[in-house]
Amino acid sequence: MYTLVVTDLDGALLDHNTYDFSPALPALARLRELAIPLILNSSKTRAELELWRKRLGFADPFIAENGGAVFFPCGYFPSPPPCAVVRGGYEIIELGAPYQALVTALRGAALESGCAVRAFHELAEVEVAELCGLPVEDARLAKAREYDEAFQVLTAEKEADLLAAITRRGLRSARGGRFHHILGGSDKARAVELLRLAYSRYQPIARIVGLGDALNDAPFLQMVDVPIVIPSPQVDALRRAVPEARLAPAPGPAGWNQAVLDLLAAV
Repeated sequence: MYTLVVTDLDGALLDHNTYDFSPALPALARLRELAIPLILNSSKTRAELELWRKRLGFADPFIAENGGAVFFPCGYFPSPPPCAVVRGGYEIIELGAPYQALVTALRGAALESGCAVRAFHELAEVEVAELCGLPVEDARLAKAREYDEAFQVLTAEKEADLLAAITRRGLRSARGGRFHHILGGSDKARAVELLRLAYSRYQPIARIVGLGDALNDAPFLQMVDVPIVIPSPQVDALRRAVPEARLAPAPGPAGWNQAVLDLLAAV
């Protein structure tokens, strides 16, 4: 039977400021020993997640851009998941709205609400690097967006009006650790459910463990079997949204590491 570990990256497995994951190396090694898939479920782009999978040493499916798409490496399963399209070495289930449509909708919602925003597509690579604490090469990957537009709210008193205008357009908004996001009908939970269905075609799933630190993780933490909240500035709101969740003993990769090791020790 499968056990799956599904995790957010920034502020959870990765340090929010430095992106260091070395404190989590013992738990990552234990997952590899037990052949437990590590599913990255992040607001990061496909290009970014490809890089992080290499850095972490895992080659399992992943979920990009807040549930915008689920990427299964070709040949990972005996046959492609239903409704998957094959492209670029992946069998992809696309759930999100086209990127340009989101950019246009955000611009319209900002004008309608009178809320000034700073959208990701307006930022130069060096600006993304500075805002996110990334090398310029990594910032270039972060701008390769396909299903989700990130943005900053510049007129705080108009934020509620902006989010309402986004909703009136039939779209969703989510709040991550650094940015707001405008999305189509996708979310991290829907993507995890499709992931569950894809794996369960071949073996029963014993449990899905989920780890996250931000409010945009709440939907998928609410539907996994073992939700774990990593402490962050959003911890109180996230625990209210997922009251059954366990609380990791520390922020970032150190807390992630101990929570995963404790969980595996109890098996």
